[in-house]
Amino acid sequence: MYRFRWLVCALILTVASLATAEDGFGYRAWGPRAGISVDPDQAFGGVHFDLGELAPNVRLQPNVELGVGDDVVLLALNIEAAYLFPISQAWMPYIGGGLGINYVNYDDPPGNSRDDDDTDLGLNVLAGIQRVRSNASDLLLEVKVGLSDSPDVKLTIGWTFGNPTRSERSGSQRRP
Repeated sequence: MYRFRWLVCALILTVASLATAEDGFGYRAWGPRAGISVDPDQAFGGVHFDLGELAPNVRLQPNVELGVGDDVVLLALNIEAAYLFPISQAWMPYIGGGLGINYVNYDDPPGNSRDDDDTDLGLNVLAGIQRVRSNASDLLLEVKVGLSDSPDVKLTIGWTFGNPTRSERSGSQRRP
């Protein structure tokens, strides 16, 4: 548990240091997300951050999710990047992946006096589609598959509330 706290602190400091960038890489937006997962069978909710582009059309979007159900509580801190396919002005598909730090608390069956917990490093791949509109919130629909020490499948819906970038203020189309 002590090691997990240090990992959370390191993630928070990393995100805070990125929040000062003006163009390309740095904080742009945030939003809530919710959905369901399979193995463990849970409902989850959380928040994601758009930290800009690592490379052209490659967005860094870390997120934090808390899942409950199936006698398990799962806290996932995911560092994910996605390639956005700029093929439409209204809807933009994307694919990506990332690493997750997963803290899992298992409820023992009645009669046992203690619960069990674990912290794992997970690997995810994802695909989704995002609605892109200037000066409005963006809807996203996403499917995430856990390859290692993560839920097998997650179905997510989310919204992104952003700050306009310099290019948006000058009137060009928004790039998520």
